Amino acid sequence: MISYYTDFALGLVLAFLLLSLLVSGVNEGIVRLLGIRSKFLWAYLRDTLDGAEVARRVPVALRVLTGVLDRLKGVGRWLWARLADLLPPSGEGRSRLPATVLGVFAKLPFGRDPRPAFSARPAPVQSPPLAGRPEGGKSLADLLHERLQEIDHSARGRTNIAQIPPARFAVALMEIATDMGGVERLMRELDTLRSPLYRPLKAVWDRASHDIEAFRNGVADWFDGEMQRLTMLYRRYVRWVIAVLSLLVTALFGMDSLEYGKSLLNDSAYRSSVAAFAQSGAEALAPLKERCASAEDTYSCVTDVLSTPAFAQIFTHAPVTVEMGAAAAGPSWSWQGGDWWSRVASPSHWPGFLITLFALLFGAPFWWDVFRRITGIRSRVSTPDK
Repeated sequence: MISYYTDFALGLVLAFLLLSLLVSGVNEGIVRLLGIRSKFLWAYLRDTLDGAEVARRVPVALRVLTGVLDRLKGVGRWLWARLADLLPPSGEGRSRLPATVLGVFAKLPFGRDPRPAFSARPAPVQSPPLAGRPEGGKSLADLLHERLQEIDHSARGRTNIAQIPPARFAVALMEIATDMGGVERLMRELDTLRSPLYRPLKAVWDRASHDIEAFRNGVADWFDGEMQRLTMLYRRYVRWVIAVLSLLVTALFGMDSLEYGKSLLNDSAYRSSVAAFAQSGAEALAPLKERCASAEDTYSCVTDVLSTPAFAQIFTHAPVTVEMGAAAAGPSWSWQGGDWWSRVASPSHWPGFLITLFALLFGAPFWWDVFRRITGIRSRVSTPDK
Protein backbone atom coordinates (compact mmCIF):
# COMPACT_ATOMS: atom_id res chain seq x y z
CA MET A 1 0.00 0.00 0.00
CA ILE A 2 2.85 2.39 0.79
CA SER A 3 4.34 1.87 -2.67
CA TYR A 4 0.98 2.86 -4.20
CA TYR A 5 1.04 6.23 -2.51
CA THR A 6 4.72 6.69 -3.29
CA ASP A 7 3.99 6.11 -6.97
CA PHE A 8 1.05 8.48 -6.65
CA ALA A 9 3.18 11.28 -5.17
CA LEU A 10 6.01 10.79 -7.66
CA GLY A 11 3.60 10.73 -10.59
CA LEU A 12 1.91 13.98 -9.56
CA VAL A 13 5.17 15.77 -8.78
CA LEU A 14 6.80 14.64 -12.02
CA ALA A 15 3.77 15.73 -14.06
CA PHE A 16 3.74 19.16 -12.41
CA LEU A 17 7.50 19.44 -12.93
CA LEU A 18 7.31 18.69 -16.67
CA LEU A 19 4.39 21.05 -17.23
CA SER A 20 6.11 23.78 -15.19
CA LEU A 21 9.24 23.34 -17.31
CA LEU A 22 7.08 23.71 -20.41
CA VAL A 23 5.59 26.94 -19.06
CA SER A 24 9.04 28.29 -18.16
CA GLY A 25 10.42 27.35 -21.58
CA VAL A 26 7.58 29.07 -23.44
CA ASN A 27 7.95 32.16 -21.25
CA GLU A 28 11.71 32.31 -21.84
CA GLY A 29 11.18 31.93 -25.58
CA ILE A 30 8.71 34.83 -25.62
CA VAL A 31 11.03 36.98 -23.51
CA ARG A 32 13.98 36.38 -25.84
CA LEU A 33 11.95 36.77 -29.02
CA LEU A 34 10.44 40.11 -28.00
CA GLY A 35 13.48 41.40 -26.07
CA ILE A 36 11.39 41.99 -22.94
CA ARG A 37 14.29 42.21 -20.49
CA SER A 38 16.21 44.83 -22.44
CA LYS A 39 13.02 46.81 -23.12
CA PHE A 40 12.19 46.74 -19.41
CA LEU A 41 15.67 47.99 -18.47
CA TRP A 42 15.76 50.82 -21.01
CA ALA A 43 12.20 51.90 -20.23
CA TYR A 44 13.34 52.38 -16.64
CA LEU A 45 16.56 54.13 -17.71
CA ARG A 46 14.72 56.60 -19.94
CA ASP A 47 12.23 57.36 -17.15
CA THR A 48 15.04 57.87 -14.63
CA LEU A 49 17.52 59.71 -16.84
CA ASP A 50 15.35 61.62 -19.32
CA GLY A 51 12.00 61.96 -17.58
CA ALA A 52 8.48 60.86 -18.44
CA GLU A 53 7.26 60.09 -21.94
CA VAL A 54 5.45 63.20 -23.16
CA ALA A 55 3.39 63.62 -26.31
CA ARG A 56 4.42 66.60 -28.42
CA ARG A 57 0.93 66.82 -29.86
CA VAL A 58 -2.01 65.33 -27.99
CA PRO A 59 -4.36 63.61 -30.48
CA VAL A 60 -7.84 65.04 -30.80
CA ALA A 61 -9.36 61.62 -30.06
CA LEU A 62 -7.43 61.47 -26.79
CA ARG A 63 -8.68 64.91 -25.74
CA VAL A 64 -12.27 63.87 -26.55
CA LEU A 65 -11.87 60.62 -24.63
CA THR A 66 -10.39 62.47 -21.65
CA GLY A 67 -13.39 64.81 -21.61
CA VAL A 68 -15.85 61.91 -21.74
CA LEU A 69 -14.10 60.05 -18.93
CA ASP A 70 -13.99 63.20 -16.81
CA ARG A 71 -17.77 63.47 -17.05
CA LEU A 72 -18.12 59.90 -15.81
CA LYS A 73 -16.24 60.87 -12.62
CA GLY A 74 -15.47 57.78 -10.51
CA VAL A 75 -16.15 55.25 -13.26
CA GLY A 76 -14.22 57.39 -15.73
CA ARG A 77 -11.16 57.53 -13.46
CA TRP A 78 -11.34 53.76 -13.03
CA LEU A 79 -11.50 53.22 -16.80
CA TRP A 80 -8.69 55.70 -17.41
CA ALA A 81 -6.44 53.90 -14.90
CA ARG A 82 -7.07 50.57 -16.65
CA LEU A 83 -6.55 51.94 -20.18
CA ALA A 84 -3.68 54.33 -19.42
CA ASP A 85 -1.00 52.06 -20.93
CA LEU A 86 -2.95 51.54 -24.15
CA LEU A 87 -3.64 55.22 -24.84
CA PRO A 88 -1.16 57.75 -26.29
CA PRO A 89 0.73 59.75 -23.64
CA SER A 90 -0.82 63.03 -22.58
CA GLY A 91 0.88 66.40 -22.34
CA GLU A 92 1.64 65.74 -18.67
CA GLY A 93 3.64 62.63 -19.52
CA ARG A 94 3.61 59.06 -18.24
CA SER A 95 6.04 56.30 -17.37
CA ARG A 96 7.37 54.02 -20.08
CA LEU A 97 7.06 51.05 -17.73
CA PRO A 98 3.66 49.29 -17.70
CA ALA A 99 1.34 50.24 -14.88
CA THR A 100 -1.54 47.82 -15.55
CA VAL A 101 -2.01 44.17 -16.45
CA LEU A 102 -2.99 45.19 -19.98
CA GLY A 103 0.26 47.12 -20.22
CA VAL A 104 2.26 44.03 -19.29
CA PHE A 105 0.80 42.12 -22.24
CA ALA A 106 0.51 44.97 -24.74
CA LYS A 107 2.58 48.07 -23.99
CA LEU A 108 6.00 46.58 -23.24
CA PRO A 109 6.02 43.80 -25.88
CA PHE A 110 4.30 45.69 -28.74
CA GLY A 111 4.40 49.38 -27.81
CA ARG A 112 7.01 51.98 -28.63
CA ASP A 113 10.48 50.47 -28.23
CA PRO A 114 12.44 52.41 -25.56
CA ARG A 115 15.80 50.84 -26.49
CA PRO A 116 18.46 52.95 -28.28
CA ALA A 117 19.42 52.06 -31.82
CA PHE A 118 22.31 49.62 -32.16
CA SER A 119 25.64 50.98 -33.33
CA ALA A 120 28.71 48.97 -34.29
CA ARG A 121 31.03 51.93 -33.64
CA PRO A 122 33.10 52.16 -30.44
CA ALA A 123 32.36 54.73 -27.76
CA PRO A 124 32.99 58.32 -28.97
CA VAL A 125 35.98 60.29 -27.72
CA GLN A 126 33.72 63.14 -26.62
CA SER A 127 30.00 63.03 -25.91
CA PRO A 128 27.64 65.49 -27.62
CA PRO A 129 25.58 67.92 -25.49
CA LEU A 130 22.40 66.84 -23.79
CA ALA A 131 19.09 67.14 -25.57
CA GLY A 132 17.09 70.25 -24.71
CA ARG A 133 19.58 72.86 -25.82
CA PRO A 134 18.88 75.13 -28.81
CA GLU A 135 21.74 73.50 -30.74
CA GLY A 136 20.26 70.07 -30.06
CA GLY A 137 21.92 66.99 -28.64
CA LYS A 138 21.24 63.50 -27.34
CA SER A 139 19.30 62.26 -24.37
CA LEU A 140 21.20 61.06 -21.32
CA ALA A 141 20.05 57.48 -21.96
CA ASP A 142 21.52 57.63 -25.46
CA LEU A 143 24.78 59.04 -24.08
CA LEU A 144 24.88 56.18 -21.59
CA HIS A 145 24.37 53.66 -24.38
CA GLU A 146 27.29 55.17 -26.31
CA ARG A 147 29.53 54.28 -23.38
CA LEU A 148 28.25 50.69 -23.33
CA GLN A 149 27.84 49.88 -27.02
CA GLU A 150 31.24 48.17 -27.30
CA ILE A 151 29.75 45.13 -25.50
CA ASP A 152 26.45 45.32 -27.38
CA HIS A 153 25.02 43.30 -30.25
CA SER A 154 22.07 44.02 -32.48
CA ALA A 155 18.53 42.76 -31.92
CA ARG A 156 16.51 43.90 -34.94
CA GLY A 157 18.43 47.15 -35.08
CA ARG A 158 18.13 47.87 -31.34
CA THR A 159 20.43 47.35 -28.40
CA ASN A 160 20.27 43.98 -26.69
CA ILE A 161 21.80 45.11 -23.38
CA ALA A 162 19.58 43.78 -20.61
CA GLN A 163 21.91 44.14 -17.63
CA ILE A 164 24.37 46.88 -16.64
CA PRO A 165 26.81 46.25 -13.77
CA PRO A 166 26.50 49.05 -11.18
CA ALA A 167 30.25 49.77 -11.31
CA ARG A 168 30.11 50.13 -15.12
CA PHE A 169 27.11 52.46 -14.87
CA ALA A 170 29.01 54.67 -12.41
CA VAL A 171 32.09 54.77 -14.67
CA ALA A 172 29.97 55.61 -17.73
CA LEU A 173 28.29 58.45 -15.82
CA MET A 174 31.67 59.77 -14.72
CA GLU A 175 32.86 59.70 -18.35
CA ILE A 176 29.83 61.74 -19.42
CA ALA A 177 30.41 64.19 -16.54
CA THR A 178 34.06 64.58 -17.55
CA ASP A 179 33.09 65.42 -21.13
CA MET A 180 30.70 68.10 -19.83
CA GLY A 181 33.23 69.76 -17.53
CA GLY A 182 32.75 67.92 -14.25
CA VAL A 183 30.08 66.61 -11.92
CA GLU A 184 28.89 70.07 -10.89
CA ARG A 185 28.34 71.05 -14.52
CA LEU A 186 26.48 67.80 -15.24
CA MET A 187 24.14 68.32 -12.30
CA ARG A 188 23.41 71.89 -13.38
CA GLU A 189 22.48 70.54 -16.80
CA LEU A 190 20.22 67.91 -15.24
CA ASP A 191 18.59 70.52 -13.01
CA THR A 192 17.92 72.76 -15.99
CA LEU A 193 16.43 69.89 -17.99
CA ARG A 194 14.39 68.74 -14.95
CA SER A 195 15.84 65.24 -15.15
CA PRO A 196 14.67 62.82 -12.42
CA LEU A 197 18.32 61.81 -12.01
CA TYR A 198 19.22 65.19 -10.54
CA ARG A 199 17.85 64.56 -7.04
CA PRO A 200 19.55 61.19 -6.36
CA LEU A 201 22.83 62.43 -7.88
CA LYS A 202 22.77 65.58 -5.76
CA ALA A 203 22.11 63.51 -2.63
CA VAL A 204 25.04 61.22 -3.43
CA TRP A 205 27.28 64.19 -4.28
CA ASP A 206 26.50 65.95 -1.00
CA ARG A 207 26.97 62.76 1.00
CA ALA A 208 30.34 62.20 -0.69
CA SER A 209 31.43 65.74 0.31
CA HIS A 210 32.37 66.41 -3.32
CA ASP A 211 34.90 63.58 -3.34
CA ILE A 212 35.04 62.02 -6.83
CA GLU A 213 35.93 58.49 -5.72
CA ALA A 214 33.29 58.45 -2.99
CA PHE A 215 30.79 59.86 -5.48
CA ARG A 216 31.53 57.08 -7.99
CA ASN A 217 31.09 54.41 -5.31
CA GLY A 218 27.91 56.08 -4.11
CA VAL A 219 26.44 56.11 -7.64
CA ALA A 220 27.29 52.41 -8.00
CA ASP A 221 25.56 51.59 -4.70
CA TRP A 222 22.51 53.67 -5.65
CA PHE A 223 22.21 52.01 -9.04
CA ASP A 224 22.62 48.56 -7.47
CA GLY A 225 19.67 49.29 -5.19
CA GLU A 226 17.63 50.52 -8.15
CA MET A 227 18.36 47.32 -10.08
CA GLN A 228 17.19 45.23 -7.14
CA ARG A 229 13.92 47.17 -7.03
CA LEU A 230 13.56 46.84 -10.78
CA THR A 231 14.11 43.08 -10.56
CA MET A 232 11.34 42.77 -7.99
CA LEU A 233 9.00 44.78 -10.24
CA TYR A 234 9.91 42.64 -13.24
CA ARG A 235 9.19 39.43 -11.33
CA ARG A 236 5.82 40.77 -10.24
CA TYR A 237 4.90 41.45 -13.86
CA VAL A 238 6.23 38.05 -14.98
CA ARG A 239 3.87 36.35 -12.54
CA TRP A 240 0.94 37.50 -14.66
CA VAL A 241 2.53 36.04 -17.77
CA ILE A 242 3.29 32.77 -15.96
CA ALA A 243 -0.32 32.60 -14.75
CA VAL A 244 -1.70 33.03 -18.29
CA LEU A 245 0.75 30.48 -19.75
CA SER A 246 -0.09 28.02 -16.96
CA LEU A 247 -3.79 28.41 -17.76
CA LEU A 248 -3.14 27.80 -21.47
CA VAL A 249 -0.98 24.72 -20.82
CA THR A 250 -3.54 23.29 -18.40
CA ALA A 251 -6.33 23.79 -20.92
CA LEU A 252 -4.25 22.55 -23.86
CA PHE A 253 -3.41 19.22 -22.25
CA GLY A 254 -6.69 18.99 -20.32
CA MET A 255 -4.69 18.16 -17.21
CA ASP A 256 -7.23 17.21 -14.56
CA SER A 257 -5.14 16.55 -11.44
CA LEU A 258 -7.96 14.74 -9.61
CA GLU A 259 -8.56 12.40 -12.54
CA TYR A 260 -4.84 11.90 -13.04
CA GLY A 261 -4.30 11.05 -9.36
CA LYS A 262 -7.05 8.46 -9.54
CA SER A 263 -5.48 7.02 -12.69
CA LEU A 264 -2.13 6.73 -10.92
CA LEU A 265 -3.63 4.72 -8.06
CA ASN A 266 -5.63 2.51 -10.45
CA ASP A 267 -2.53 2.03 -12.60
CA SER A 268 -0.55 0.71 -9.64
CA ALA A 269 -3.40 -1.61 -8.63
CA TYR A 270 -3.78 -2.82 -12.22
CA ARG A 271 -0.12 -3.68 -12.48
CA SER A 272 -0.36 -5.62 -9.22
CA SER A 273 -3.24 -7.59 -10.75
CA VAL A 274 -1.10 -8.33 -13.79
CA ALA A 275 1.66 -9.63 -11.54
CA ALA A 276 -0.87 -11.81 -9.69
CA PHE A 277 -2.17 -13.10 -13.00
CA ALA A 278 1.35 -14.12 -14.00
CA GLN A 279 1.65 -16.14 -10.79
CA SER A 280 -1.89 -17.53 -10.39
CA GLY A 281 -2.80 -18.29 -13.96
CA ALA A 282 -6.17 -18.13 -15.70
CA GLU A 283 -8.27 -17.75 -12.53
CA ALA A 284 -6.87 -14.22 -12.07
CA LEU A 285 -7.98 -13.25 -15.56
CA ALA A 286 -11.54 -12.25 -14.63
CA PRO A 287 -10.74 -8.91 -12.90
CA LEU A 288 -8.54 -7.88 -15.82
CA LYS A 289 -11.35 -8.30 -18.37
CA GLU A 290 -13.16 -5.38 -16.78
CA ARG A 291 -10.47 -3.02 -18.05
CA CYS A 292 -10.63 -4.32 -21.64
CA ALA A 293 -13.18 -4.08 -24.40
CA SER A 294 -15.51 -7.03 -24.88
CA ALA A 295 -14.14 -7.95 -28.30
CA GLU A 296 -10.49 -7.20 -27.41
CA ASP A 297 -7.98 -9.89 -26.66
CA THR A 298 -7.12 -9.74 -22.96
CA TYR A 299 -3.43 -10.37 -23.49
CA SER A 300 -3.28 -7.54 -26.07
CA CYS A 301 -5.14 -5.26 -23.67
CA VAL A 302 -2.72 -6.04 -20.85
CA THR A 303 0.26 -5.38 -23.11
CA ASP A 304 -1.22 -2.08 -24.27
CA VAL A 305 -1.91 -0.83 -20.74
CA LEU A 306 1.53 -1.85 -19.52
CA SER A 307 3.16 0.02 -22.40
CA THR A 308 1.10 3.19 -21.75
CA PRO A 309 1.17 3.91 -18.01
CA ALA A 310 -0.92 6.64 -16.43
CA PHE A 311 1.95 9.11 -16.65
CA ALA A 312 2.03 8.85 -20.46
CA GLN A 313 -1.70 9.39 -20.64
CA ILE A 314 -1.57 12.99 -19.36
CA PHE A 315 -0.54 14.08 -22.87
CA THR A 316 -3.33 12.19 -24.66
CA HIS A 317 -6.06 14.78 -24.05
CA ALA A 318 -4.60 17.51 -26.28
CA PRO A 319 -6.44 18.55 -29.49
CA VAL A 320 -3.71 16.85 -31.55
CA THR A 321 -2.30 13.53 -30.38
CA VAL A 322 0.38 11.25 -31.76
CA GLU A 323 0.68 7.49 -31.46
CA MET A 324 3.85 5.57 -32.15
CA GLY A 325 3.12 2.55 -34.32
CA ALA A 326 5.42 0.03 -35.91
CA ALA A 327 8.86 1.14 -37.04
CA ALA A 328 7.84 0.97 -40.70
CA ALA A 329 4.58 2.85 -40.19
CA GLY A 330 6.02 5.64 -38.02
CA PRO A 331 3.99 8.01 -35.83
CA SER A 332 0.34 8.62 -36.59
CA TRP A 333 -1.26 11.99 -35.86
CA SER A 334 -4.93 12.40 -35.04
CA TRP A 335 -7.20 15.39 -34.47
CA GLN A 336 -9.36 15.22 -31.33
CA GLY A 337 -10.62 18.78 -31.15
CA GLY A 338 -14.19 17.76 -30.35
CA ASP A 339 -13.21 15.48 -27.48
CA TRP A 340 -10.79 18.08 -26.15
CA TRP A 341 -13.41 20.82 -26.15
CA SER A 342 -16.02 18.65 -24.46
CA ARG A 343 -13.45 17.83 -21.80
CA VAL A 344 -12.45 21.47 -21.22
CA ALA A 345 -16.08 22.64 -21.20
CA SER A 346 -17.17 19.96 -18.73
CA PRO A 347 -17.62 21.46 -15.21
CA SER A 348 -16.72 18.10 -13.67
CA HIS A 349 -13.09 18.62 -14.77
CA TRP A 350 -12.81 22.23 -13.61
CA PRO A 351 -11.76 21.45 -9.99
CA GLY A 352 -8.92 19.28 -11.31
CA PHE A 353 -7.92 22.00 -13.79
CA LEU A 354 -7.88 24.56 -10.99
CA ILE A 355 -5.59 22.37 -8.87
CA THR A 356 -3.23 21.97 -11.83
CA LEU A 357 -3.20 25.71 -12.48
CA PHE A 358 -2.46 26.44 -8.83
CA ALA A 359 0.34 23.85 -8.82
CA LEU A 360 2.01 25.29 -11.93
CA LEU A 361 2.15 28.73 -10.34
CA PHE A 362 4.75 27.39 -7.88
CA GLY A 363 7.20 27.01 -10.77
CA ALA A 364 9.62 24.33 -11.91
CA PRO A 365 12.28 24.99 -9.20
CA PHE A 366 9.75 24.25 -6.46
CA TRP A 367 8.61 20.96 -8.00
CA TRP A 368 12.19 19.92 -8.76
CA ASP A 369 13.05 20.44 -5.09
CA VAL A 370 10.02 18.36 -4.04
CA PHE A 371 10.94 15.62 -6.52
CA ARG A 372 14.53 15.63 -5.27
CA ARG A 373 13.41 15.30 -1.66
CA ILE A 374 11.04 12.41 -2.41
CA THR A 375 13.54 10.45 -4.49
CA GLY A 376 16.55 11.28 -2.30
CA ILE A 377 18.52 12.79 -5.20
CA ARG A 378 21.26 15.02 -3.81
CA SER A 379 22.14 18.32 -5.37
CA ARG A 380 25.53 18.51 -7.00
CA VAL A 381 25.96 22.10 -5.88
CA SER A 382 28.38 22.02 -2.97
CA THR A 383 27.59 24.16 0.05
CA PRO A 384 30.22 26.31 1.83
CA ASP A 385 30.18 23.90 4.79
CA LYS A 386 31.21 21.04 2.54
